[in-house]
Amino acid sequence: MRDLEGGAMSSTDVVLVKKKNSLAKGVVAGLLGGLIGVAAKTLAERMFPPHSEPEPQRPGVAAYDLTPAARAAASIPWGYGATVGAAYGALAEYYPAATAKQGASFGLALGSLTQEGALPAFGLAAAPEDQTMRGRTSEMTSHVVYGVVTEVVRSLVRKLL
Repeated sequence: MRDLEGGAMSSTDVVLVKKKNSLAKGVVAGLLGGLIGVAAKTLAERMFPPHSEPEPQRPGVAAYDLTPAARAAASIPWGYGATVGAAYGALAEYYPAATAKQGASFGLALGSLTQEGALPAFGLAAAPEDQTMRGRTSEMTSHVVYGVVTEVVRSLVRKLL
């Protein structure tokens, strides 16, 4: 066998091949990771609800009975999760340090930006000082779950692409 430079290789030599960065592959991998991350975040929120009282629901209402506005509101986390996942995949493609702690750092940063920054600023969530400790902890936990699952799926999909 010959190495890349034409010299002889022993059976124990390893040839390192650098992965070529691809924005499109990073975006696709991140998008798929983000969608599966939203599913995991949804499950985490059911296990660790941010509010001690369940939100009232009308008895016997199925998903197909919801108004178009309610269906649109229910789809927001999926679109947001896919978009943020795609952006994360693109970032991870060129800046691998963004994947620190198997995506947990990404989840914490996203939770801080949304739950303690943007959403309260736009009046879409209570200010951090008005939230219960349980609510804040639950939100951060679910965001860490989103970040870790998004990273695991992103890295697996990226290896396959």
